[in-house]
Amino acid sequence: MKDNKIRLQKHLSECGIASRRKAEELIAAGKVKINGHIAEIGSKVDPKRDKVTVRGRAVVPVNEKVYIMLNKPRGFVTTMSDELGRKTVSDLVADAGARIIPVGRLDRDSEGLLILTNDGDFANKLTHPSSHVNKTYRVTVKGAAEEEQLLKMKEGILLDGRKTLPCDCFVAERKPDRTVLIFVLNEGRNRQIRRMCEAVGLEVLRLKRTEIAGVKLGMLPQGKWRPLNEREMRRLTNITQKGREEE
Repeated sequence: MKDNKIRLQKHLSECGIASRRKAEELIAAGKVKINGHIAEIGSKVDPKRDKVTVRGRAVVPVNEKVYIMLNKPRGFVTTMSDELGRKTVSDLVADAGARIIPVGRLDRDSEGLLILTNDGDFANKLTHPSSHVNKTYRVTVKGAAEEEQLLKMKEGILLDGRKTLPCDCFVAERKPDRTVLIFVLNEGRNRQIRRMCEAVGLEVLRLKRTEIAGVKLGMLPQGKWRPLNEREMRRLTNITQKGREEE
């Protein structure tokens, strides 16, 4: 008899509940139940037979897949709910017509392009390290940024005992009291750009993501969202097809 069971975190991701990483956190915190029993990391489910709940709410399969971009303002956390009562990106996409999750993250103090979807498999592939997705940021730092500082960041900075991957980093604009830099990264470690800048003595005043894998924020107003168009979806789908799915 064929075993139709899949990993619980994959099921939650495919149903648009959370990314696989966040799903594992929910499971570890005891927020997920299978047929009335608290689930554990490593649990498997049969999507057609087992009843799965998260915080008491039933998990149901996604019928229509939704893909949107949001221009996230500063002051919003990149989660769909927050136990501290802070403003979340879910407040900005409540009218999207589906239960969607962020693809990756932007810090609360950062702004710009954020992709959201209810396609957990797509989200997982796009954020998987094997995809090497380029992301572009416009970063304003206090004072002057010297070439030596830029070179160190380009070559890699030691963070948490591990060096960052080489990246592009160049000056876009110089002003008397600040410098505007462009960063292009293909990894996404926690507060990476802010920590890289801090490591070379630069203070970040503003950080805005403007592009993901060739998909550009453009003139989308702050706090607004729109569906991804066919051309943008082709770009992202090509990347996810190349990426290795983590089972």
